[in-house]
Amino acid sequence: MARESKHPSSLFLHCFLFLLTTKCYWMLASATQKPPDPQLPLQEYAHSIRLDGDIMLGGLFPVHSRGERGVPCGELKKEKGIHRLEAMLFAIDLINKDPELLPNVTLGARILDTCSRDTYALEQSLTFVQALIERDGSDVRCANGDPPIFAKPDKVVGVIGAAASSVSIMVANILRLFKIPQISYASTAPELSDNTRYDFFSRVVPPDSYQAQAMLDIVTAMGWNYVSTLASEGNYGESGVEAFVQISRESGGVCIAQSLKIPREPMPGEFDKLILRLLETSNARAVIMFANEDDIRRILDAAKRNNQTGHFLWVGSDSWGSKISPVVQQERVAEGAVTILPKRASIDAFDRYFRSRSLSNNRRNVWFAEFWEENFVCKLGMHGKRPGSPKKCTGLEKVGRDSTYEQEGKVQFVMDAVYAMAHALHRMHRELCSGYPGLCPRMANIDGKELLTFIRAVNFNGSAGTPVTFNENGDAPGRYDIFQYQINNRSTAEYKVIGHWTDQLYLNMDAMQWTSGDPSVPASVCSLPCKMGERKKVVKGVPCCWHCERCEGYHFQASEFMCELCPYEQRPDQNRTGCQPIPIIKLEWHSPWAVVPVFISVLGILATTFVIVTFVRYHDTPIVRASGREMSYVLLTGIFLCYAITFPMIAAPDVAVCSFRRIFLGLGMCFSYAALLTKTNRIHRIFEQGKKAVTPPRFISPASQLVITFSLISVQLMGVFVWFAADPPHTVVDYGEQRTQDPENARGVLKCDISDLSLICSLGYSILLMVTCTVYAIKTRGVPETFNEAKPIGFTMYTTCIIWLAFIPIFFGTAQSAERVSLTLHMICREVRRLSVTLGKNGICK
Repeated sequence: MARESKHPSSLFLHCFLFLLTTKCYWMLASATQKPPDPQLPLQEYAHSIRLDGDIMLGGLFPVHSRGERGVPCGELKKEKGIHRLEAMLFAIDLINKDPELLPNVTLGARILDTCSRDTYALEQSLTFVQALIERDGSDVRCANGDPPIFAKPDKVVGVIGAAASSVSIMVANILRLFKIPQISYASTAPELSDNTRYDFFSRVVPPDSYQAQAMLDIVTAMGWNYVSTLASEGNYGESGVEAFVQISRESGGVCIAQSLKIPREPMPGEFDKLILRLLETSNARAVIMFANEDDIRRILDAAKRNNQTGHFLWVGSDSWGSKISPVVQQERVAEGAVTILPKRASIDAFDRYFRSRSLSNNRRNVWFAEFWEENFVCKLGMHGKRPGSPKKCTGLEKVGRDSTYEQEGKVQFVMDAVYAMAHALHRMHRELCSGYPGLCPRMANIDGKELLTFIRAVNFNGSAGTPVTFNENGDAPGRYDIFQYQINNRSTAEYKVIGHWTDQLYLNMDAMQWTSGDPSVPASVCSLPCKMGERKKVVKGVPCCWHCERCEGYHFQASEFMCELCPYEQRPDQNRTGCQPIPIIKLEWHSPWAVVPVFISVLGILATTFVIVTFVRYHDTPIVRASGREMSYVLLTGIFLCYAITFPMIAAPDVAVCSFRRIFLGLGMCFSYAALLTKTNRIHRIFEQGKKAVTPPRFISPASQLVITFSLISVQLMGVFVWFAADPPHTVVDYGEQRTQDPENARGVLKCDISDLSLICSLGYSILLMVTCTVYAIKTRGVPETFNEAKPIGFTMYTTCIIWLAFIPIFFGTAQSAERVSLTLHMICREVRRLSVTLGKNGICK
């Protein structure tokens, strides 16, 4: 039971029983009095409108504003009250005249004033349920002993209203207890979509959940992701903001900087404080507003007082819409505001109807005389409600001629609500009273639950030509017009339609205009977008705020929040949004590393060719024969190959070039050192044999020398062929040598796939020959001076060993391939020059 007492329905039921008891005491007391004069209106009807009819509809309208200091009602509302009320009366007139809709059945009405107050509206709505309550008058007696006479209340089958969501919520809890369907023309609170609590409530306006989605779509289209919200305290404002916050949280694209609430009874300076609080998050320039007209006007005035004109980007709900009253005398601070309003149209027939209303033809509206005084600023007789008015009303005034007139925005929806009830009753009559003129006995007591089924099933074109339908929760489809408050060149302000929303947003960005004069949309973001090549580092707890970090080194921007490393053979592009291949380079012929070796090699080749030609020309001369023609030719061939290897070493690597490099890199030196080794070995054996006997040693003839030399050379060739079989030559791009810290300078070097160790191994055999030759040169250093061949060979071998000892660590310590190639070439050329010197001293210069 404790749990049930906390349920809203139980709470409202208790309130209802208390109010009903109070009202019944008044009714019983009045019943003991003399019956009223039939010529006078009943006291019960003094503050309501009653139209006779076969079927009675209830109506709830904010005819008056909320009163102050304990007074339930305040000033008359000309548009929201009288216009809407007259729209219901006009719709009933049209339906009663329509031979196709509810034929032979007339609609009546009982219309009450809610005074824009939920508690007062609850008390008034008890009128709608009186006929459903059984009265016990057994204990009541009149003064003369006669039984009391009870006035028979009207049985209301459905209620049109109310306007404010707070009023509709209060009334809906009572009406559902008595199964009376309710159709609202203006209540948009998302809470009313709960079909488990407000199952008898329907509405012809879309709920604020649709409006919140439309406003979120507007914010997203503007590129705003950091906004504040501002709501008037109450169901409308708080529910609207709650729906916006919920939808934005689910979408994940918009963050809420602040959610502020405007109190029902704001203290002096409250709106200035709200503006200052909004300025605490100055980047959140967009302010989502679900507030009433008065609060909108006062918040704009506070922004103007605090010199914040042009700072805030207002996004207003339908309570702002295209109304003039909130922006009067503060057009500049409201400029650029984007507002939303359910799609509607002006009903021309209603305009003609309302303009024709006068005091004489509109006596059914008990508040019309008060409206007449307010509208024409005059006084009606001695009992008028404007005692200070300077003039008296003539009764001949005309609406629209002697006063301004503009149709109130919800007139269309009031008429659609009445027509929705009428169409539901028509379908119900057609099914239950088929062929029966007027009301049949089955519709004498209309079942509210059955009528609700017909209401939810209606589908017709409303007064503005738009379809009127309800979903399972009783909500109308979302259709909105989007406005922007603009000031044109003539300094006149107006609301301009910039788009619409029907399940999705259609926005004309070119039609928008901002205070700065810049056509680009102002920003309302916590952090500016990161540049290309920068990742977002989100601030903890605030997903719309971040710091931008550049992707460094060889990393690129893989996603909004992540940098990734490029593949090894690639580097980031200029924007660091992707990777691109690292440029591939090779040793060019015009490079200084190539020009110098090529120049030396050309000179060497020319010199070697000159010597070979000279030897061939003077082949049989004593000096050539004395120098050892056969071995000199081998030595000259080696020298020529050493100079020629420069060109394959510099040429662009491919399979053929790499094959030539493998073959000839060590072959030229092998030729040279094999010839020198054979010579020194021959000298050593001759002098060693001479110490023992006069018989010459074997294998010292030229033919034998050639066999020995080519046998040594064949070892080198055999090693090269084994290398070819084990690892066929191919090219490779080396990215490691020039992979600098700055990716802009990174290069890949195209070269033959020969490791440094393989290169040294290919020259290793030549080094072995060189060392062996050096050993024999040392052994033959003591030969007679008249035999001057040994000493130049020895000198050459000594210096060669020193150069090789220096070359190997320098070669392995050199970073660049071009430098290594050049160093190798310089080494080869230097050795060739020394071999040439040895050859010269041995032969021609002998």
